[in-house]
Amino acid sequence: MIRNILSIAGSDPSGGAGIQADLKTFSARGTYGMAVLTALTAQNTQGVSGVHAVPPGFVADQIRAIFADIRVDAVKIGMIANAAIAEAVADALAPNRGMPIVLDPVMIAKGGAPLLSSDAVEVVTRKLLPLATIITPNLPEAAALLGEEVAESRQDMATQAERLRALGPGAVLVKGGHLPGAESPDVLASADGLVWFEAQRTPTRNTHGTGCTLSSAIAAELGKGAHATEAIALAKRYLSDAIAQANRLTVGSGHGPVQHFHAMW
Repeated sequence: MIRNILSIAGSDPSGGAGIQADLKTFSARGTYGMAVLTALTAQNTQGVSGVHAVPPGFVADQIRAIFADIRVDAVKIGMIANAAIAEAVADALAPNRGMPIVLDPVMIAKGGAPLLSSDAVEVVTRKLLPLATIITPNLPEAAALLGEEVAESRQDMATQAERLRALGPGAVLVKGGHLPGAESPDVLASADGLVWFEAQRTPTRNTHGTGCTLSSAIAAELGKGAHATEAIALAKRYLSDAIAQANRLTVGSGHGPVQHFHAMW
């Protein structure tokens, strides 16, 4: 059976991040992708120049339309934009418990533009985190959710992962790509304890949409029945290969996208 995976996120017209990256990832991982739009952005590989949020009620209408007709095997939540949309997403998903939910708390674009209003952080923490099977913050996002300083060591990462898990999600994957050095470790905090995922840092500018792609790949694998550790390992391997093949693309002059279909083209 081909699994149905839903992304609730913002649009990236350049195709490297957001809904566009999510749908590519779902397809590349052998699943059927669906999309609920929370925001339109004006952006390219050099940065975000504008954000137009979708009315919260219409975001909820999109979610309800999907669940009224289609079996949903997993959900990925990306860009939320503001507090009202966060409330609408949480309320619309609440009656549909039972499927895996991966929350990627998108707060800041690669170029530094804010993608989540400050008043939304509290709503995301209070209402969306408890719905999530796994959340996938990077170091600045983990710090923002906790109101703490950005982690500067593996010990800091592990501590913040545990503190985030105490807020309600089933598991927390804190991504260590912002740490200095040649390695880029991630740590998973779950009921089974801590698991580290080791990776060498890839020297490349083609990092546009990597967070979206990883969380979407995790959602796809969970939707296919993998447990958390296996889903993350498969997703990280897929993303690493997509980054390694990104130089086959010629898209933009800034942070280029990864090659989502590296195994097919």
